[in-house]
Amino acid sequence: MAGTTVYVALLRAINVGGTGKLPMKDLKAMCEEAGFDAVRTYIASGNVVFETVDEASKVKEILGQRLTDYAGKKMDVFVRTAREMRDLVDINPFSDQPGNRVAVLFLDRKPPSDLDAVAKGRENETFESAAREVFIHYPDGLGVSKLGFGKELTGTTRNMNTVTKLADMARG
Repeated sequence: MAGTTVYVALLRAINVGGTGKLPMKDLKAMCEEAGFDAVRTYIASGNVVFETVDEASKVKEILGQRLTDYAGKKMDVFVRTAREMRDLVDINPFSDQPGNRVAVLFLDRKPPSDLDAVAKGRENETFESAAREVFIHYPDGLGVSKLGFGKELTGTTRNMNTVTKLADMARG
């Protein structure tokens, strides 16, 4: 559709560890009811691709409010354009590593310059900042890592396999 932007919305704490239950069919319907077009979800962890004429900040506001109404509590939403998702795939500093061992932590703001000082529970993980993301290499796997960046750096994480798939979906 002319004048539209393709977005990827990434929801935090959806269908993980028994919290934030949201069937993807309900997420899709929620996005369609919000007036978003060509809505597609990917896996059950809160990933949705769609088109709209709205700006990213408006998308975040609309989806955030609908999710709050649905869940009865605030749910974090991180929004990226199709171009931003493709750029993340292109600039992945750990592209020589398996996609399931590299993740992107999506944030609402630029990561702090002292990321090393903020990191807790770090063992052999390495990380690198991007615009509003942190790339993390988990040599032993994400599931066993104790790495965290404290409550002041709240975001949602997707492995590079998922990031790549979402970038491909957003590209069409």
